Amino acid sequence: MKKLRTIFHGLNHEHGVGKLVSVRKLQDIFEVVAAVDDISSKTPTWHASWPTGEGLKLVTAEEALAMPDIDVVFVETANADLVASAMPWAKRGVAMHLDKPTGETREPFRELVAICREKNVPLQLGYMFRANPAVKFLQRSVLDGTLGKVIHIQATMDHNYGNDEYQRYLSTFKAGIHYNLCCHLLDFIAPMMEGDLVRVTTQIGAAPGDPPDSRNRCTSLLEWPGATAFVHACSRVPGGQTRRHLRADCQNGIFEMEQIERFDGQPLKATMILGKGAGYYSAGRHELDFGIQTDRYAGQLLELAAIVRGERPNPTALYDHDLRVHDILLKSCGLI
Repeated sequence: MKKLRTIFHGLNHEHGVGKLVSVRKLQDIFEVVAAVDDISSKTPTWHASWPTGEGLKLVTAEEALAMPDIDVVFVETANADLVASAMPWAKRGVAMHLDKPTGETREPFRELVAICREKNVPLQLGYMFRANPAVKFLQRSVLDGTLGKVIHIQATMDHNYGNDEYQRYLSTFKAGIHYNLCCHLLDFIAPMMEGDLVRVTTQIGAAPGDPPDSRNRCTSLLEWPGATAFVHACSRVPGGQTRRHLRADCQNGIFEMEQIERFDGQPLKATMILGKGAGYYSAGRHELDFGIQTDRYAGQLLELAAIVRGERPNPTALYDHDLRVHDILLKSCGLI
């Protein structure tokens, strides 16, 4: 089967290099033709490395857009450049994986989605839990009635990577770490919440010892009719990335994960407690094992490849979902 000719539009995004590694693992599916060179970009960003000297053909944005027969583009520029960089590819009709978040204002992303909708362009956003089997199980169990409707969700995006430069980077966003990281949580929480967001209370500040404008600590309480979500994140929590947890209290039970994801060779696990039997599960406690996870992005990439090849339909319902998540994020950031 023909490989999908692939462009990486930038690699300055925090996920850019990791995404490239994942794509290259699927070398029978994707052929990376070139990468748009954004190493000299002055847009604020933070990344561990830029993969020079790794066999990448580096081109300008104009050269990339002029290349024929491009099947898919990965937009991995610095956060503030994502939507603008994606726009020409959408107008050209090229399927894309667009990293997150999608802008501190509302209209540019809405325009991008409108173009993709009109042209039926597959648009996949880089929210990091979309292929997570445990998170997908939670969503199904809420929506199919096994757990019942959500009452309250708690989730965290704590970590302790980065350095002082990273703390300064977070301060370039009006809502700091909440804008940059809690969007991953809101992406999977939103489909489980009925109705419109009623009220949101967000606090954003600096972790102890950091300059007051660091914006590297946040908590947010989001309220929907009959349900709430509490999300928080801090970039100064020792072991935080391995302790990112998730708990959903629902009408018929509780779903809880000590770690939302793990790639340490140990299986991803969760606990579910049901008040009464539902679906395939009896009342009581269930220890769930989702197996050993080796790649955060592979599931998404395989889905995108299947859509581009016409093996599965373009999931057009995601256009509205993505707009809803963006609005929820902006509201929780105090930006709209």
